[in-house]
Amino acid sequence: AVVSTQSTGRKKEVQQLCTQLNVLLVDKMNSRVEGAYINQKKLQAHTRQLQLNTANLQRQSDQWLKLLDSFNQALKEIGDVVNWSKSLECEMTKISHTLAYAYKGEVERVQSSSSSGILDQ
Repeated sequence: AVVSTQSTGRKKEVQQLCTQLNVLLVDKMNSRVEGAYINQKKLQAHTRQLQLNTANLQRQSDQWLKLLDSFNQALKEIGDVVNWSKSLECEMTKISHTLAYAYKGEVERVQSSSSSGILDQ
């Protein structure tokens, strides 16, 4: 009977130790799962922030591209105005030379007719 009582006592002690071991193992596992869950939540928050930053960067890049395109168009228009003004200047120079040439010819014709008119009298 003494052995049976000792055996029962040992059995209860082993059961208590096993229960404590199970509790410790479950607690350890729960703390690891909790750590993984917390890390997952942090990663999700960082991912959302990264998505927002990426969207902002994309929007800003699109704005810069539009600004650059409009600047490029303005430069082209300035180039067109410069070309137009050079072309106009060239045409005006031709007209000026033509008028000067015509005036010089008219002056010479008037002078020669004046000279010949004086001689004819």
